[in-house]
Amino acid sequence: MALTPATRAKLKALYTALADRVLEPTDPVYLRDLNSKADFGGDPVEELATEIDWQEGGGVCLFTGQRGTGKSTELKRLQATLEELGIVAFYADMSEYLLLTKEVEISDFLVTIAGALSEQLSRRYGATPGGRSYWERFTAFLSQDVQLTEIKIGASGFDIKAALKADPDFKKLVQQKSRGYTAQIVASAHDFIAEAVAWVRERENDPDKKVVLIVDSVERIRGVGSDAMSVYESVRNLFFAHADSLRIPLLHVVFTVPPYLPILAAGTGAMLGGAATRRLVSVHVFKDRSREPDPAGLQCLHQVVAVRYPDWHEIFQIEALDALAVSSGGDLREFFRLIRMTLPSVRDDAQLPLGVEGVRPALNAARNEMLPIPADHLRWLKRISETHDTCLRADSELPILAHFLDNRLVLNYRNGKDWYDIHPLLREVVDAYREDGRQP
Repeated sequence: MALTPATRAKLKALYTALADRVLEPTDPVYLRDLNSKADFGGDPVEELATEIDWQEGGGVCLFTGQRGTGKSTELKRLQATLEELGIVAFYADMSEYLLLTKEVEISDFLVTIAGALSEQLSRRYGATPGGRSYWERFTAFLSQDVQLTEIKIGASGFDIKAALKADPDFKKLVQQKSRGYTAQIVASAHDFIAEAVAWVRERENDPDKKVVLIVDSVERIRGVGSDAMSVYESVRNLFFAHADSLRIPLLHVVFTVPPYLPILAAGTGAMLGGAATRRLVSVHVFKDRSREPDPAGLQCLHQVVAVRYPDWHEIFQIEALDALAVSSGGDLREFFRLIRMTLPSVRDDAQLPLGVEGVRPALNAARNEMLPIPADHLRWLKRISETHDTCLRADSELPILAHFLDNRLVLNYRNGKDWYDIHPLLREVVDAYREDGRQP
């Protein structure tokens, strides 16, 4: 029997339903209690909202997690929760402002934060403090004070935001020229933000109104090639050495930070005023520090699929969906991707519902994407699989650990305590590795 149009439409509907996207809290497929059901150890969004509600003055909160754990979606819920508490909350995606593969310095980081806040004010209120955006103010500063003569900053059509985001040479030039003015740039950004908070309070007719800026995508800063370590060091310096500059008077800020930061710079939260780093982790599809599937975690992933496509049983046997869930390691983005990878290969109605053998080609393809792995990496991954710790021995190895976490070769779980394990699809390869080079 060939694939009928009706079956093809069902496959397409499931494929589309699992597309990667950031969910708003009002989206019908959003599961508000997913974190508690996934046994993350509390609800980090509710904890962040409560902490901000209780803070006096300004404050800093840190939020982290691997790619695919749903940070951006949860931050959207945080924004909505804060608004429900009567707090003005802005959300800014730093991938629209920062060049995420180059070193970041406190001056250009605060400039982008002030610029992002300025844009959010304009979108919400249709104006900005003093009738000038922060980008206009910073452009004037570069033209008059820094005297950046190499580039005609004030030329018609010049967009400083776009240049800082997309032009690494311009970004580097601004960093170099601005180093003698760092204190002035920091003070200027703080002054603008304080002015903005007062301006918002006037418009809200509340002199004590709390204002929050949620700064997303900072965790995506990562080094590439020979620049890798210098980029990671710049992130550590940003949050550790310049902690005081990130504590902005009157403004409450939530920063997403890379999952390696608490490892690289232990105590960062204390430096930022005692903020605890809240973390999203993969759904615990395995029992604590083991490879034994956890029925509660698998049921959680069943629900995530069912809310998007209730008739998934027509396409997958439950054993096949569980095989995909286990092979994803509980990472939501990876789970959706594996399901989507199986669907285009269905050519006959008789294949449905797919069994474990029917999804195996997709699992093999996903595994092959992560191979080959150098011997020194295999050695490290084997230590992680045996100890369930990161096994980071020296700062110089950080780019490799960041690579493991960014590319999900290593996943972070929390069953009471945080622990780590290798991606399930790599187990066969890692387990077979032996120091003497002989394969069992």
